[in-house]
Amino acid sequence: MSRGICPRVHFWWMFSVLFLVKVVDVGAYSCHEVKTAFQVRQIGPLKWVPETPGTDVELLVCKHQGPSCCTRKMEESYQVAVRRETLQNVRSYSFELKYLISGHATAFQDTFQYLLSFSQGHLSSLLEDTYSPLSREALPHVNVLFSSLSLYIRGHNLSLEAAITRFYDNLFPLVYVRLVNPGMGAAGKRGECLRATRQDVNPFGPHPDTLAQELRRALGAGRALSLALAEGTEVMNATEHVSLTKECLRGLTKMQYCSHCRGLTLIKPCMGYCLNVMRGCLASVAELDGPWRRYVAALEELTHAVAGQHSLELALLGVRGHVNEAILHAQLHGPTLTTTVDKVCGLSGEEPTTSVHPDPTPEFMTPTVTSSTAPPSIIPSIPPQEQLMGNLAHLRSSFTLKHSRNDKPRSLKKISREFLSYVQRYKLFFAVLPEMLCEGETVVEDFTCWSGDDVVESYTGRVVGNGLQAQKQNPEVKVRSPNPELAEVKERLERFNQEIQDMLPGLGQRESWGELGSSDTEDGSGDCDDEDGCQGSGTGAVKTFTDGRPGGSNNDKAVGSNPGGRAPPVVRVRGAGCPPACLSLPMALTLLLATLALQWRLL
Repeated sequence: MSRGICPRVHFWWMFSVLFLVKVVDVGAYSCHEVKTAFQVRQIGPLKWVPETPGTDVELLVCKHQGPSCCTRKMEESYQVAVRRETLQNVRSYSFELKYLISGHATAFQDTFQYLLSFSQGHLSSLLEDTYSPLSREALPHVNVLFSSLSLYIRGHNLSLEAAITRFYDNLFPLVYVRLVNPGMGAAGKRGECLRATRQDVNPFGPHPDTLAQELRRALGAGRALSLALAEGTEVMNATEHVSLTKECLRGLTKMQYCSHCRGLTLIKPCMGYCLNVMRGCLASVAELDGPWRRYVAALEELTHAVAGQHSLELALLGVRGHVNEAILHAQLHGPTLTTTVDKVCGLSGEEPTTSVHPDPTPEFMTPTVTSSTAPPSIIPSIPPQEQLMGNLAHLRSSFTLKHSRNDKPRSLKKISREFLSYVQRYKLFFAVLPEMLCEGETVVEDFTCWSGDDVVESYTGRVVGNGLQAQKQNPEVKVRSPNPELAEVKERLERFNQEIQDMLPGLGQRESWGELGSSDTEDGSGDCDDEDGCQGSGTGAVKTFTDGRPGGSNNDKAVGSNPGGRAPPVVRVRGAGCPPACLSLPMALTLLLATLALQWRLL
């Protein structure tokens, strides 16, 4: 009897176990978690996700043996989603670098324009206080000169030497009839002759050429920096819109979503596997690494050239001194100059009395530009106090930069030091972008991870390097050809690097990188420099301008003779007593910094 019962007991026990196993198996292959992830990531309509796995699904990417929670429509939606997510991640990292470049480009331009405005007011005050007879007619030419300097430093296509030459050409008739020969009336038609022959007569001595040389050296670095920052922004714009190939999308879908087809929504890709996929997708982007590193090195050099030793500030403040010396030179050589002009343009008494009008030709025409930036309006001769404070407020709040201690104004040196501390971190940006994207995906090194086909303890495939050549051995993504858009960006960046080298031949040959100081001093502060008063100002000699004769000599030779001619008029030299208009460069620089500090405190 017991033998008859035992088979029935074992049968029912085995049937119960099999039933429970079947229930657990169905529950384990439920697509509920897949549907939840599909909804949370907003991949597509939930109706596309089955309730239970299917066995007869024909998939193109997520192929595997056994039941699957994916359908063809889901697979297509996964590819759209992974493209959107990857590009969004690339843009998020690119935006940080783009914001760094564009933000500091704005800061540099604001400082450049303020220095130009200050220098223009400095020169205008000289003409109004010391040379008042010609100031009203000369100020429009001052405006045009500084408008040209502003366009030049922004990178527009114009000649700095031509702008300075036009300024002195237009200044000569006013100096001649208002200062050298104040009793002769007005120039009339003679003004055209004076403008046309100014370079031959050379009434201002070497000072126009000296001014052009100093401004070309100082503003050339600022102009190159402006062009470089604009080029960097264009490169980042191009990489933000990089296109992903079909092979890349298949690899990304397989890495991020094919595990969902098996119900594994929480598993993460292996690190080596992710690197292969990302490096294959961004192979053309990685080709920018070499040109980009050279570009960042050029940025560092240009930043040092602009801010080191206050060269740009001193050059702009020196405009006043050079113009003053040029006018004094013409006054001191007045008799000889009058004789020469009489020979070239006729006797001074033959012209009828008419008013002198500023030359309405090329100076007031908008220069031809190649940049997309709109030309700024003519800078007012003396900026109002409200405008100066408004400019400072804009400089202070244009983008997120650390505040200076004691609310002191931000100089070129401080902005440059901060910019260098940031940009150096992005020197290898295009080389490490795949790693950054993989870290953002929270990949895992060991334990268990997704290899694209199954859950494994570690990825055993070969991990390739960056660049197009390395992708020939990539087991995950096949790279057939370079991206033509990024290839063009690479070529343009290489060409720009060469142009910068040609523009400034000495770039990269600087012996010391210490002009701007270190971002971290021994006491842990990075804000200490000459302007903070925490170190000596140095003993180097700085060239100054006086209201005496050029070179400190009173033995200037005459530029011509006056054989048998009428006696030249008595020349009254203005400005020879060194009024406040003849501030030396160090004193003028101190005045500029003091003004900035005072206005900054009033904000």
